Amino acid sequence: MDKIKYFLQFIIILILFFLFKLLGLKYSTRFSGNLMTILGPMFRSNKIIISNLTKAFPKLSLQEKKNLSKKMWFNYGRILAEYMYIKYFREKEKFSNLITIQNQNILEKIKKESKPVIFISGHFNNFELMAMQIDKAGIDLTTIYRPLNNIFLNPLMERIRKKYICKKQIKKGIAGTKELLQNFKNGSSIALMIDQRVTEGVMCDFFGQKARTTTIPAQFVKKFNAKIVPIYIERDLENKFTIEINKSIEFSKNETLESITLKLNKILEEMILRNPDQWIWTHNRWKN
Repeated sequence: MDKIKYFLQFIIILILFFLFKLLGLKYSTRFSGNLMTILGPMFRSNKIIISNLTKAFPKLSLQEKKNLSKKMWFNYGRILAEYMYIKYFREKEKFSNLITIQNQNILEKIKKESKPVIFISGHFNNFELMAMQIDKAGIDLTTIYRPLNNIFLNPLMERIRKKYICKKQIKKGIAGTKELLQNFKNGSSIALMIDQRVTEGVMCDFFGQKARTTTIPAQFVKKFNAKIVPIYIERDLENKFTIEINKSIEFSKNETLESITLKLNKILEEMILRNPDQWIWTHNRWKN
C-alpha cells in the first residue's frame, strides 16, 4: 500500500512541477502558496504546527496561531514551486540576481584561509539556497540530509541536491556522521541544520521548553576547535532572498557540549523570531 501511495504522490508532484514550469517562477510560487494555504491546514502536520506554536508562543491566541500557520503554509507552497527552478537559481544570472548576500567577505575569507568551518542554520524559506551559495563561493562544502520516505521521489531529490546544491551530500545516520568527520579532516566545511529533533543529543532549552538537540557542532568545537558560522536566509519580496553570513563564533576551552549547544539554540531562536512564518514548523521539535 505504501508503494502505491508514494507512487501516486510522485506522479502528482511531477504534474505540479510541469505546471510550475509553464507558469514561470513568479506565478507558480503564487499559485503554489495559495494552494498550500488551503490544503495545509487539512494535513495532520498542522496539529503539530499549532502545538509547536503553543510551546514557543504561549501568549498567542488560537486565532493568531492559525493565522501564523496559514502564513507558514503559504511560504511552504512557494518553496515547493521554487524547487522546479533550483537549476536556474544556480546557473541563470537573472535568477542569481534574486539573491543578495550580506557579508560576502566572510565567505571569501573562509575560502582564502582554506580552513574548514561549521555553518549552522535551520529550515528557513528555501534553505537549500544557503548551501548553494556557499558552494558557488568556491568553498569545499559537505551537507547532511535525511532521505525522503518516498522511494520514487527521493532519487530525484538526491540528484537535484548533488547537481545544483552541492556535490557532497551525506545521508543522516551513524555512517554519515563518520563520513562527515572524515570530510572535515580532509578540509571540507560542514553545513548543518540544527533545528530538528535527534535520537542522540542533549536535552536543551529551546523557547523555554526542553528539546533533544544535536551536539555535532559542539563536538567539532571541542575536538577541532572549529569555528561556528551562523547563516540565515530571509524572504524579502516574493522570490527575492537575502542570505546573511554572520561572523564566526569561537568558544573557550572550558565550554561544555551542553553550554555550546544551548548558545547555538539561542542563536536559532533569534533567527526564528525575526520572521516566525518563515520557519517550517511542521517538525515535532519537542517530542521526547
